[in-house]
Amino acid sequence: MTEFILIRHGETDWNRELRFQGQVDVPLNATGHEQARRLAQRLRSEGVAPDHLASSDLERTRQTAQPLLDALLPGLRMDELTDPGLREQHFGVVDGMRVQDIKARHPDAWAGWLRFQADSGMPGGETTRQFHARAMAALHRLAQQHVGRTVVVVTHGGVLDMVWRTARGLGLDGPRQSDIPNAALNRVRLRGDAIDILHWADTLHLDGLPAQPVYDQKRLAVASAA
Repeated sequence: MTEFILIRHGETDWNRELRFQGQVDVPLNATGHEQARRLAQRLRSEGVAPDHLASSDLERTRQTAQPLLDALLPGLRMDELTDPGLREQHFGVVDGMRVQDIKARHPDAWAGWLRFQADSGMPGGETTRQFHARAMAALHRLAQQHVGRTVVVVTHGGVLDMVWRTARGLGLDGPRQSDIPNAALNRVRLRGDAIDILHWADTLHLDGLPAQPVYDQKRLAVASAA
């Protein structure tokens, strides 16, 4: 059994623009840095004492993880803790694009995306099934390396969606069903192949910050069927 504190990176300007960030290396904006600072402050004030920290190797996750590392595990170095297996889904030709631009330049790809099928993906990118396999392999690898311990993982919204779907037995078809705010706390427990969700989307430490942008797949799916 391994317990995880799973964290989506802090806000970026591209989050505000509802771009498909994918694996483009985008930095945090000022709000994202403040979210990361508050996150570290909260965990330290609560006496959280993780045994390990792992992060996606993209800049927005590393910038979110650094205050956590400084506050909770100051003896470790960030460049030794990154794992590309924890990256966001690769969206191929639309990585970095806004929804309206995808609709205009890649209408067939956008129509396919809105079907939310496990074996579909953007041209040149990963299918949801491929992404799920990669993300869950990274998480299980950490679980095996840190049995009986607590691990902080700083990753991306898509990875957290894969964890939620797996834990709830939802399958990979269909739009996202869970809330995944930037810099929220999500606590889960891995027991072999089983995932128990202990707490999800806890944003108490973010009170008073600007409302977060929301990419609502369920709304998109309904709108496309209308």
